[in-house]
Amino acid sequence: MKNLLLKSLLFLTAFSLTSCFSDKDDYEAVSSSIVLENRIIELYGSTSELILPLETDYNSIPSDINNPITEAKVELGKLLYHETMIATNSNKTEGMYTYSCASCHHVDAGFQSGIKQGIGEGGLGFGSYGEGRIKNQMYAEAELDVQPIRSPSVLNVAYQDVMLWNGQFGGVGTNEGTQSAWTVGTPKEVNNLGFEGVEIQAIAGLDVHRLVIDSDEIINSSYKELFDNAFPETPEAERYTKINAGLAIAAYERILLPNQAPFQKWLNGDANAMNNDEIAGARIFFEKGNCYTCHSGPGLNGMNFHALGMRDLEGPEVLTVVDEATKKGRGGFTGNPDDDYKFKTPQLYNLKGLQFFGHGGTFNSVKEVIEYKNEAIAENAAVPSTQLSQFFVPLNLTETEINQLTAFVESALYDDNLQRYVPESLPSGNCFPNADYMSSSDLGCN
Repeated sequence: MKNLLLKSLLFLTAFSLTSCFSDKDDYEAVSSSIVLENRIIELYGSTSELILPLETDYNSIPSDINNPITEAKVELGKLLYHETMIATNSNKTEGMYTYSCASCHHVDAGFQSGIKQGIGEGGLGFGSYGEGRIKNQMYAEAELDVQPIRSPSVLNVAYQDVMLWNGQFGGVGTNEGTQSAWTVGTPKEVNNLGFEGVEIQAIAGLDVHRLVIDSDEIINSSYKELFDNAFPETPEAERYTKINAGLAIAAYERILLPNQAPFQKWLNGDANAMNNDEIAGARIFFEKGNCYTCHSGPGLNGMNFHALGMRDLEGPEVLTVVDEATKKGRGGFTGNPDDDYKFKTPQLYNLKGLQFFGHGGTFNSVKEVIEYKNEAIAENAAVPSTQLSQFFVPLNLTETEINQLTAFVESALYDDNLQRYVPESLPSGNCFPNADYMSSSDLGCN
């Protein structure tokens, strides 16, 4: 009996201690969550300022006043964005019908490229998330559609009024006053249409990537009805055009919102959506790390341009020469020396699992980027110290804080259900996002 009483006492003591520790952990988690909430309210006035709307709430998604989002436009744009049937202006016959917009901005890589240097025409293969795409050796460099800079994500473009790392696409807002740089005979000339950057890039991109909207071909396909539904007020003689195709693609791109990420769920009231490390990382993001000063708004991006001294695409595996204008970022577009080496602040959602970061793809993980910014030592000797951003200063984060901030960015900002934005099939029946023989095998389609 005495032994039984002793065992019971020890059990109760252990249970009591365990319960106390558990309660303490829970209390600290709740307390930290409240501090985070109060900090966001202090910065923005309300946590709702960082909430991404539902992808079907078209009235709440930022849009171009000249291109209102409609369900019919989104449906058409979703298909055209992935459609390889329109790849008809290829440099080589082998490239026809083999690539799409999604070749360089696909869902498996968070709507950016799974490789360092995105390849449209002239690429072969896909792999599991786009990491297996390689150059077709039949293509010379001049024939290859390859990016001289990392392909930016299309997620959260609704919160960007100009597009690309240098912001060259967009005929209003941030690009007001840059008209002299809208060179006739180049894709930048499309800015004269007066749309925002998402629309301009989608329209210009069709030509840049040799994707063709042919009226006769559209009229004789099931796409005719989709265009009719999307643009019922446009005269039929003007309906099946590159511009309307671009506007539909832009409408689709605007609804690509990672609103099911844990941080978004937490903002919407789910107190258990983020774990303790992610909450701690979020506090670092909005407090000690000052990340919010550049990565702001619901998309955690920014419309300012900063020089952080990161290197450009380089190495023996790079498939094209990186020209000086590209290396100078915003300055390469505006021609203003004060803009040299400055690049647009990227959005931060769905970065987990990617292998290349920075405009030159010179970092291999989110943590590497955070460590780089924590040390604030420029890696690109070509960037004068006088050009470096005022925000590029040491953060003095500890190893634990770096890991917590990494957890927040990688996991709390990761929407694991982006497949909802991808069509099950295309009207053409083609494989997508690529339809070359290697990609078809990798993707398991005909």
